[in-house]
Amino acid sequence: MIDHLFHLDFDQQRGLQEQLRESLVSTILGGGFPADEPLPSCRKLSQQLSISRNTVALVYESLLDNGYLVSRPRSGYYLHPDYCGAEFDEALLCFTPVRKPGGYGDGASERAPDWAARFKMLPSLKHGVLRPSNWPSFTYPFIYGQPIQDLFPLERWREVSRNTLRGERDQGWMRDRFDRDDEMLIEQLRTRVLPKRGIWARPDEILVTLGSQNALYLLATLLMSNGVKVAIENPGFRDAQSIFDLQGAQVQLQPIDEQGLVVDARLDDCEYLYVTPGHQVPTGISMSAQRRGELLRQIRLHDQVLIEDDYDAELNLDNHPQPALKASDSNGRVIYLSSLSKAFSPGLRIGYMVADAELIDELRALRRLMYRHPPLNNQRMLAEFLAQGHYDAHLRRFREEHTRRRETMCEAISQTLGRCRPIGSEGASAFWLAAPPGVDTQKVAWAAAQQSVLIESGSQFFFDQAPPANFMRLGFHAIDPERIRPGIRQLAQVLEGF
Repeated sequence: MIDHLFHLDFDQQRGLQEQLRESLVSTILGGGFPADEPLPSCRKLSQQLSISRNTVALVYESLLDNGYLVSRPRSGYYLHPDYCGAEFDEALLCFTPVRKPGGYGDGASERAPDWAARFKMLPSLKHGVLRPSNWPSFTYPFIYGQPIQDLFPLERWREVSRNTLRGERDQGWMRDRFDRDDEMLIEQLRTRVLPKRGIWARPDEILVTLGSQNALYLLATLLMSNGVKVAIENPGFRDAQSIFDLQGAQVQLQPIDEQGLVVDARLDDCEYLYVTPGHQVPTGISMSAQRRGELLRQIRLHDQVLIEDDYDAELNLDNHPQPALKASDSNGRVIYLSSLSKAFSPGLRIGYMVADAELIDELRALRRLMYRHPPLNNQRMLAEFLAQGHYDAHLRRFREEHTRRRETMCEAISQTLGRCRPIGSEGASAFWLAAPPGVDTQKVAWAAAQQSVLIESGSQFFFDQAPPANFMRLGFHAIDPERIRPGIRQLAQVLEGF
């Protein structure tokens, strides 16, 4: 039984105690130990796993302290009575939890609910950008939206974490704040982050969210319903279109050109306009100053509200970056969304929204009904990280590496992919390429994947019934810099067959 239960393949990047404890707890909760027999002795288990007896002893003691085990003098460690409800299954050769009469699963005639008949919507049909889950295993992953992992300031983050968790510090992050955000983070956003984009806001005009996409969902839930018309860019951010559609909104697909969203009469009867003016998704086009002026006049003239998604605000490396549209908003018609995660850690899921206090107040109440507030420990750690200057120092290093990789990629595309035309601004975090007419980049992407080259076909960003097939997006943050040139050469060889 010991061989079966504890054949562990230890992960060298995790502690032995952590992994052994995890396995033992899983076995205990799964009913894998008999109630009347001791667990393997420290000596026997250490020999079985080729680890020290001290490691096993420390794990056993921790399980004893946490109430999973009891100790019997001169006999060993046994299961605590609370975890003794298990029986041995002769067929499976393991212990399984006992089913009490009348409990869950009792009665062969019971049927599961017909979930398909109960669903009021089918979010699973609203697919996003398609990429394989095993993308890190590709040799040349030219995908967008992942961090430059080696640049993450892990030591500084650990330092801030340790300081935040010190016993003498205020542990207010442990309490339920109902619907309030961390005041320190709000102040850092208000004084250190937003002014970089030309935005000055009061604390009651800022709401912390679980990323920009969560902010979009909050807005759509509060402001949109059947018959409400919202304009989005085409091509554009597919998840935004899906979120609006789930609320029953009527979506107006608006084309873009080399200056950004086309402003014309098709927008006149829309109540909301959703745009990504900094770097348009997915093309990377930066909206021109002239087009920005036209757009602001449009919303004032037609009593509209503009939702500005400045998702990569910290990565605007254009030679002369434009300020946020919110910076020119004098009458509260622009709702500003952004995130701190694109250049830092997408997995952190910390974003923010800036709008009139009246709107923020209702959004805060809605957020309370969904998840109250984003985790306060993460909010406070990020606030400390900003306040101590670590975030700005990280941004400097990130921008340097971003620029180096983009230049490498630009040269490789120019030298090797001459058949493809780059579109977008020089500061974007991905390349939007137009292949020659007749080239189907979905087929190219499939063929490239066979050579361990991962790209994103552009057709999935269009909302037309028959989208153009010759566009593709190539990111450069997830790939090792020394692999950029050989990866582009490999892609060029694949393209020769089309």
